[in-house]
Amino acid sequence: MELRGKTWKYGDNVDTDVITPGRYLNIKDPAELGRHCMEDIDKDFPVKVSPGDFIVAGKNFGCGSSRESAPIAIKACGISAVIAHSFARIFYRNAFNMALPIFEVPDAVDEIETGDSLVVDGTQGILRNETKNKEYKITPTPPFMRELIDAGGLINYVLARRKKGQESRA
Repeated sequence: MELRGKTWKYGDNVDTDVITPGRYLNIKDPAELGRHCMEDIDKDFPVKVSPGDFIVAGKNFGCGSSRESAPIAIKACGISAVIAHSFARIFYRNAFNMALPIFEVPDAVDEIETGDSLVVDGTQGILRNETKNKEYKITPTPPFMRELIDAGGLINYVLARRKKGQESRA
């Protein structure tokens, strides 16, 4: 899993209320939700972000309420992964459940700036900042979490396993 894109950098404690503002929580269409992603912290983000870009943030990214809409909106607006110093626990799990790759890379976060070009290889455990010609080791995504991402999230993973189990009994 190699991901490439430019960086959008934010600070500590980016909460789910700014990732998906409450006034949009009645939106069910992921693409429409993505058009409002991060607009309360960066009003231009939804129109400037390009497919494959990264969000890079400080400590406790995704704190606040346990909105599944937060990783859905991030993914729907085209972000390939979120790199942070650390994640709120509920966001961490929701991200994998919604098939959004996330990486904790504390050593790199302080050195990455908005606009830097990054390459992440989650399988090999490497983050390269091509703008600054620096490389960082990251913890590779655990196999089960990779399976969730590859399946398109927890629901798709469970449905595929159920189907596989039914086929093996037939």
